[in-house]
Amino acid sequence: MAFPRGGLSAALRRAKAEAITGPGFSELFGALPVAVLVIDPDGRIARANAACEALLNHSETTMVGQPYDAVLLPPADYAARRDGHGFAAFDTEIEAIRGARIRVDFVETLVADHPGWRIVTLHHAPQSRRIAQGADRTAGARAAVGAAAMLAHEIKNPLSGIRGAAQLLSSGAGEGQAELTQLITTEVDRIVALIDRMQDFTDTRPLKLAPTNVYPLLDHARRVALAGFARGMVIEERFDPSLPAVQIDPDAFLQVLLNLLKNAAEALVDLAQPRITLSTAYRHGMSISTGPGRPRQPLPIEILVMDNGPGAPQDIAEHLFEPFVSGKPEGKGLGLPLVEKLVRDMGGIVQYAREREPEVTVFRILLPRASA
Repeated sequence: MAFPRGGLSAALRRAKAEAITGPGFSELFGALPVAVLVIDPDGRIARANAACEALLNHSETTMVGQPYDAVLLPPADYAARRDGHGFAAFDTEIEAIRGARIRVDFVETLVADHPGWRIVTLHHAPQSRRIAQGADRTAGARAAVGAAAMLAHEIKNPLSGIRGAAQLLSSGAGEGQAELTQLITTEVDRIVALIDRMQDFTDTRPLKLAPTNVYPLLDHARRVALAGFARGMVIEERFDPSLPAVQIDPDAFLQVLLNLLKNAAEALVDLAQPRITLSTAYRHGMSISTGPGRPRQPLPIEILVMDNGPGAPQDIAEHLFEPFVSGKPEGKGLGLPLVEKLVRDMGGIVQYAREREPEVTVFRILLPRASA
C-alpha cells in the first residue's frame, strides 16, 4: 500500500510508519540496538527509535514531522551519489541536530512496495572500532611499559651523578663556568621531570576504586584551576543533581580533571572571552565493549570538560591519546595519554570531539556507576 503525499500530522505520520511492517513493529523497532530513522515520502521524519534518540540526544516526539535535513545532514556526497537505489557511506562524518558532528556508518535503504518511504540507519561503529584499536594498542604496549620502567630507572641514576658533579664544579668555578654548570643542572632537572612523567605510565599497581560522590572533586578541581592556571577565566557548571555514586579512585580522578582543565585553559589563552564548562549527566543504556570478545560494560556516568577554544589540529585529532603527540609548541604529549590510562584503569573511556552551534571542544569521560 502506497501512502499519498501531502501534509500529515505527527500522529498520522507515525501510524503510517508503523503500518509499513505490520503489528508488533513498535516493540521491535524500539528495541533495535542501532539508530534508525523512518522517512516519509515528503522527506519528513516519521519514526525514530530509542538508539537514535540516544545518538542524536533528542526525543522522537520533537523529531517526528521535522524535515529530514533539519534534524540530520547526510554525508557530503549524499546528493551526488544517491540514485534512487539507496545509499551507504562508512566511517563518515555527519552533522546532527544542534550542530553536533558524529562519525557513523550511514546507510539509507528504500522500503519495498511503499514508494518514497526510506529507512536510515546510523551505526556508531567507527567510535567502537577506535576504542577496540586503543585496547589492542594497550595490550601490545605492555612489554614496552616494562622496558620503559627499567630504562627510566637506569637513566635517573647517572643523571643524579651528573647533577652532583655540576654542583661541585660550580662552587669553585669562575663567572663564565658557573653559568655553564647552572645550565647543566637545569637541563638535568628538566630530563628528570620528563622521566618522572613517563614513569606514571609504568605504574601497573591497581587503583583503589571506591563508590565516590564526584561533586566535591569537581568543585575542588574548579577552585584549583581558578586559583592558578585558569585565573580570570569563566568555568561554568552544568550538573545533573541526581548523579549517583561513581566507581573511581578519587586521587586519579582529580588528576584527570586537572589535566583536562589545564589543557582547556591553555587552549583559551588568546581568546577575548574564554569559557570552560564542566558538565555531568546520566546516560541510560550507555555501554561499551572495550575490546574484541569482551562483554559490554555499562558506563552511564558522563562527565564533560568543554571549552570554546579552536580544538586540536585536524591532522592529530585522531591521535591525541597517543604518547608524544601534542598540538602545543612546548607540549610533551604526555598529559592526555596519562588521562586515557587513568580513566581506563578506572574501567571507563575518554573521548575527544568537536561540536558546533556553539563550536566547542569536548572531552567526554564515561565511567561505571558504583554498585549498590
